[in-house]
Amino acid sequence: MKTAIVKDLKAFLNALSGEYTVYAPTEKAGVTDYHKWNGEDVDVATLKTAKSAKNLFFPQVENLMHFVTDGKSIEVKQNELLDEKFVVFGVRACDAKAFEVLDRVFLADPVDAFYKARRDHGVVIGYACNEPEESCFCATFGIDATAPENVDVIAYNTEDGFVMKAVTEKGEAIIASADTATEANLADVQQKVDESKAITAKLPFNDLDLSYFKETDEKEIFFDKRWNEIYQGCLACGTCTFVCPTCQCFDVRDFKANDKVIRYRCWDSCMYSDFTQMAHGNNRTNQMQRFRQRFMHKLVYYPANNDGLFSCVGCGRCVEKCPQKLNIVKVIKKMGGKNE
Repeated sequence: MKTAIVKDLKAFLNALSGEYTVYAPTEKAGVTDYHKWNGEDVDVATLKTAKSAKNLFFPQVENLMHFVTDGKSIEVKQNELLDEKFVVFGVRACDAKAFEVLDRVFLADPVDAFYKARRDHGVVIGYACNEPEESCFCATFGIDATAPENVDVIAYNTEDGFVMKAVTEKGEAIIASADTATEANLADVQQKVDESKAITAKLPFNDLDLSYFKETDEKEIFFDKRWNEIYQGCLACGTCTFVCPTCQCFDVRDFKANDKVIRYRCWDSCMYSDFTQMAHGNNRTNQMQRFRQRFMHKLVYYPANNDGLFSCVGCGRCVEKCPQKLNIVKVIKKMGGKNE
């Protein structure tokens, strides 16, 4: 696969924007997130965007269909699937790994057509981490921060510019279309990789132990009395679920507009008291049960049904954002990790 160096990132993205819609991490009102790129500076310094690139493939709010009534007749019109090519620049290894978790949910039978259309039309440029932060623990889940998976191109930030390494045929096309690309110096890449791995080895959560969740019976974990202690203080705010790159729960709702009814889906949170509520009520009646459900899914249920793949990628967003510090790291430590 082709490897090239991009000395002018803006020129590179501008070249792509002739054929693709380009999304990149940009700062607005002091917050860095993925936005449609319009020539502004790309924030390559911020390690973690506020939300992951998940939002571009599984939007926070998405119209599915609408209903038009005429007397007693009802016409159902499905919203059109995405039909434009787009590029996402700067996806870190943890967030890129999250695509595998989402794919196993939305691309399993029956396939989610809206998600699939975005995956088919999207091109992902991964971005290797030069300086992982203290809240990062992707290595716990076997993720190499310097080698993003599930991407089409891997970008390395070196002294001479961004070294772009194509991983797929989509990636080859991306690099070939950029007039600014020249031949790359791979020695600089290796130096950055070695420096990043040295930092990762010293991170405080680098040696989290997942053996309890791998080796203990599911029912034993479920009925473990320590859940009653760990959940104390949870505010049920749902922050952890909304910043998580792997959470995939959603609700489907109807909205009455002037001339039609719009059916849409939106992200939901298992931390909310009305999550999975049915006519008879909710099957999880207290916050401990809801708290337990979130982490049982991440660490037990999902891997049990997906060849051992955990539904956490160690991005550390919940570590940074939970107002009560009741994040997944605390759960892992309390339930059996060696970092007590």
